[in-house]
Amino acid sequence: MPAAFAVLTAGLLTFHRAVPNSAGRLGSLLEAFLPWLGLAVVALFGLALLRRSATVLVALLLPTAAWMYLFGGLLLPGGKPGAHDLVVVQHNVSDENPDPAGTALALADAEPDLIALQELVPPALPVYEKTLAPAYPHHAVRGTVGLWSKYPLTGARLLDVKPRGVAGPWSRGLRAVVHTPRGEIAVYVAHLPSVRVRASGLASSRRDESAGLLGKAVAAEKVKTVILLGDLNGTVDDRGLAPLTSRLNVAERGLAFSFPAAFPLARIDQVMARSATVGDIRTLPATGSDHLPVAGRITLH
Repeated sequence: MPAAFAVLTAGLLTFHRAVPNSAGRLGSLLEAFLPWLGLAVVALFGLALLRRSATVLVALLLPTAAWMYLFGGLLLPGGKPGAHDLVVVQHNVSDENPDPAGTALALADAEPDLIALQELVPPALPVYEKTLAPAYPHHAVRGTVGLWSKYPLTGARLLDVKPRGVAGPWSRGLRAVVHTPRGEIAVYVAHLPSVRVRASGLASSRRDESAGLLGKAVAAEKVKTVILLGDLNGTVDDRGLAPLTSRLNVAERGLAFSFPAAFPLARIDQVMARSATVGDIRTLPATGSDHLPVAGRITLH
């Protein structure tokens, strides 16, 4: 039986796209936590040692190889920072954050070139603006998302990623052009709808629809280099984000699980790019949010 579980684990890792999404979006649910299948490999390895089962040990070569193929590269150290790199920070600051000033200072301490924030609420927004202004003189806010930059911004506008059926104001997308020493970069900041795990499966239809709208906007972007920063409420393995991951590069190094902050299980805060490489991504220390901030290093092409 343990050998069969090892083969099943290898199959889920290798052929996770074959798990159907028709019933409860089980495929997306699996993909949201796909790296954690490595724990099954560890548990089976311990069981094999206790039973002294050579058959199970041999069978475990399959899921081990599959896991290393999918995620082993993320564990390698990142390359050395280059002269043409940008450092970016992405953070859902939480609309219930009790310390926006402390959060802003913590993000600035990482010395990024760009800072993207979500869940900006009117009482906290002036605090972020005042605290970040000395190091980030350029910023744009649309609805509840914002972008702070060391470099000039132009063309800031609201980006419509509102799914059908959402009533009332819903402004969670921003697009602006950042004028860096290496040229213009179109930067998108987004906060996609939340997903819920229910008895019937994963409720992610609105997230998926919003991801599709965002993917179309990126595809139509005329500026060559694009950076997407956002709380996308999905992992890069989740097929629901395929409209984005099919068009943009994702991090080559780093797991950077960002949610929930108290016990991070998945990275739903993402840094993606077009005509640029996201060399590595890492989490920053916890703030007053239920998300951990993530910092990414982007090499421009």
